[in-house]
Amino acid sequence: MSDKKIHFTKMHGAGNDYIYVNTLLYDVNDPNSASVRWSDRHKGIGGDGLVLICRPTTDAADYRMRIFNADGSEAMMCGNASRCIGKYLYERGLTDKTEIKLETLSGIKTLMLHLDNEGKTVESVTVDMLEPLTENHRQYADLSGGILLAEGRRFEGTFVCMGNPHFVTFLNDIDTIDIARYGAVMERDSNFPERCNIEFAQILSDGAIRTRVWERGSGITMACGTGACATAVAAALTGRASRRSEIRMDGGTLQIEWRTTDNHVYMTGPAEIVFDGEIGE
Repeated sequence: MSDKKIHFTKMHGAGNDYIYVNTLLYDVNDPNSASVRWSDRHKGIGGDGLVLICRPTTDAADYRMRIFNADGSEAMMCGNASRCIGKYLYERGLTDKTEIKLETLSGIKTLMLHLDNEGKTVESVTVDMLEPLTENHRQYADLSGGILLAEGRRFEGTFVCMGNPHFVTFLNDIDTIDIARYGAVMERDSNFPERCNIEFAQILSDGAIRTRVWERGSGITMACGTGACATAVAAALTGRASRRSEIRMDGGTLQIEWRTTDNHVYMTGPAEIVFDGEIGE
């Protein structure tokens, strides 16, 4: 580790926590390695990964997000992280816009900031997550007709691409299932050439959807924004819910709307700053 100090901000969206660095001010030369070291909850800062706030590569965007999982692999998109970036940019005075175009590896996402009455604090953010796909041959080979076998158990589910791959399976034992046991196997199933995020979901008596997440490259996480979107789409496609869903995850609740007007999925939820600090690179 060098003597160079990098300022970071720890943030979370519905418990999905990442370490954020503004690369307009600080260079992170090896973000893959840094994500592994800094994400360690015992020896580092602790988090689900590292998020870099960068200059965009296109005039169509205001800023760019790069996101690295806790295992050092680079992810295409994270809905919770994108909401946190919206809050960071506005509250730290980097923009006065309440509609921000954010470049990601899965396209340019529009962040719509919802402010408090004084216009100083971002209370929640709606993200246009664009159009979901149920086929993506690069991410999903579909070798077994939507059936995965893991540790002797059969899981029937729905593949949904929200830029990144998700497999959503609906269960009746959501609170007792060992998602670490099954998720680790399902993530690396031969159906998924690039590995996959796995959502275990259950329709509750009040119509909300309880969802637990095994996130590709990070393992169990408190929430996953793209996973919440994928769960809502899968529920609508299978007739379990309408195109508006309340997704209750371990870290909090997200509101998802799959609009008929443009076929885009819109995700609304909170974003919170936890603390600021410095760490050696």
